[in-house]
Amino acid sequence: MAEQLTQLADDRALLGRTSTAERVSDILRSRIAEGYFPPGTRLSEDSIGGALGVSRNTLRESFRLLTHERLLVHELNRGVFVRVLTVEDVEDIYRTRALVECAVVRGLGEPPYGLDAVAAAVEEGRTAAREGDWKGVGTANIHFHRELVALAGSERTDELMRSVFAELRLAFHVVDDPRALHEPYIARNAEVLAALRDGDRDAAERLLAGYLHDSLERVLKVYRRRVGEDG
Repeated sequence: MAEQLTQLADDRALLGRTSTAERVSDILRSRIAEGYFPPGTRLSEDSIGGALGVSRNTLRESFRLLTHERLLVHELNRGVFVRVLTVEDVEDIYRTRALVECAVVRGLGEPPYGLDAVAAAVEEGRTAAREGDWKGVGTANIHFHRELVALAGSERTDELMRSVFAELRLAFHVVDDPRALHEPYIARNAEVLAALRDGDRDAAERLLAGYLHDSLERVLKVYRRRVGEDG
């Protein structure tokens, strides 16, 4: 916990003069997604509030917001914990991803599309793989899908999927072999990008739908085993 609190102290500068619960939530959401607070971790109000230099009321409001996003859970007389997803949670996350991401691709309109950010995420994944940084590959993969959703140009959709992708990272943190999980999707991300560059929305949607189906099966296979071992 000491290392995590040191990281939060570094984040304190991001709050600026207007230390709002929303900005605290942004910091904690990012740290949870990055694995600094793994699933099942108890979050101490005193320690985190002190590291960020915010009031107890501000921190509690931030916890409330993240609980609403299903990233945290409050347990009576025990405190606030980073949520441990169930198998049903993982299935629902992927169901939502398929509905939204495929709809975004299907509704793109006529090419060409603004794909610079999507392409940058593909290259980010390749770079991380060359360096053997498989956690970084996972982060790049999330960036790829986030930028894919951003092609819709909808702030509401971006906000919805921000929470979904943060929940997805909770599932990824349970996986003990990130290379096996993420490596196949470096090439598959590139295939989706190539189809979009060709202006072929139908091919891109088919690739994406198959991609999400296979990713769900891969995650569930590992997730069921790990949850069973811990249970």
